[in-house]
Amino acid sequence: MAIKVCVFDAYGTLFDVAAAARVAAEEPGRGALAEVWPQLAADWRAKQLEYSWLRAVTGDYVPFWQVTKDGLDWAMDRAGLDDMELRERLLALYWELPAYREVPKMLAQLKARGLSTAILSNGNRDMLDGAVDSACIGEFLHAVLSVEQVGIFKPARVVYDLVGAEFGCAPEEVLFVSSNGWDSAGAAAYGFETAWVNRMGLPMDRLMARPTHVLTDLTTIPELV
Repeated sequence: MAIKVCVFDAYGTLFDVAAAARVAAEEPGRGALAEVWPQLAADWRAKQLEYSWLRAVTGDYVPFWQVTKDGLDWAMDRAGLDDMELRERLLALYWELPAYREVPKMLAQLKARGLSTAILSNGNRDMLDGAVDSACIGEFLHAVLSVEQVGIFKPARVVYDLVGAEFGCAPEEVLFVSSNGWDSAGAAAYGFETAWVNRMGLPMDRLMARPTHVLTDLTTIPELV
């Protein structure tokens, strides 16, 4: 069955989640952060995801913004950074994450081919709207879907249900794209055609399903549909 809808995870897939720490570290007076920002960015992301999984398993949902703040607090604690002004700056920058450089052209190509495009993300809607506006990619998206509509984080199946509810399509008519191996596996098990954007060259996750495609970035997505 032909692909009709291309759906993208947001953070780490379309938007560079390390950019907040990287940009802050380049600002004057941020010497302490400059020494540790790569590890802080990695810890922040790891805890953000870990906390979302635990909350999905336990049914203790909170907005992703709370999970994001909790992850940053852990990462700053580990790095020995006790600086509330820096914390607020990092959180502010998270609302302005840049898109990866290939994203606008790739989305424009999909739109030109008549495909529907969407974001499906753990992020709450106001976070996603901020990122989309900051990256200037709203004109290329037909929908922005958030897990806050169902009150549980990915990879719960009810999250992937949002795509069919929005577009009236069958799972096999969807190409789902994520930089997260676990998200790609969850979407593949659901029935989507999937593309894992493996920017870091990581091993394949040992999970219940494997992605249809493995890519190093988003440039070739239009060639898959």
